[in-house]
Amino acid sequence: MSAALFLEGRKPKIMEVRKRCAVLIPLVWHKDQMYVLLEVRSCQVSQPGEVCFPGGAVEGKERPVDCAVRETQEETGIPKHAIRVLGQFDTLCNYTNVTIDTFVGVIAYEDVKSAKLNPEEVQELFLVPLRFFEETQPYLYQYQVSPNIGEDFPYDKIAGCPDRYHWQSGQFTVPIYQYEDKVIWGLTARILRHWLEEMSKC
Repeated sequence: MSAALFLEGRKPKIMEVRKRCAVLIPLVWHKDQMYVLLEVRSCQVSQPGEVCFPGGAVEGKERPVDCAVRETQEETGIPKHAIRVLGQFDTLCNYTNVTIDTFVGVIAYEDVKSAKLNPEEVQELFLVPLRFFEETQPYLYQYQVSPNIGEDFPYDKIAGCPDRYHWQSGQFTVPIYQYEDKVIWGLTARILRHWLEEMSKC
């Protein structure tokens, strides 16, 4: 197969992805203001008790948007027809070779109130006024991610590098929001913060 034929019609994707996930940023209009719907993870799943968006791993040839909607339905019991996707937002790439495609959607307050949670995945749902995130600066924690290279690395095989190499490290910023008794941090807070920053440019 020629390179031209291989590239024709091919959609570019992110290299070296170990796992692809998708989440929904659900917006809920209630009492004349917009809210963000969030979950508290069940004690039966990884990161128990943490706050997150509905979402999960993309299955097979499933489209990320379909994954975000499916996972929202499975976790909250809110039917697919009640989840209106407004569009796709940005993709978060993590150093663990996991990507998270994000989508913004709207769910009616009445459907949130009648949600039937999957207790194996979700402990509770709660709403946070969008205005809170717009007006509140999160606490920002920064940490370094550095390569841990063993003594057995074959430096002698690298041109111009007989005994050592300047390996690059990275820095990550973790935003932490405190809303009443809930702490919103990690990937969820990173997505929220980035979304708000991009929205503010409009």
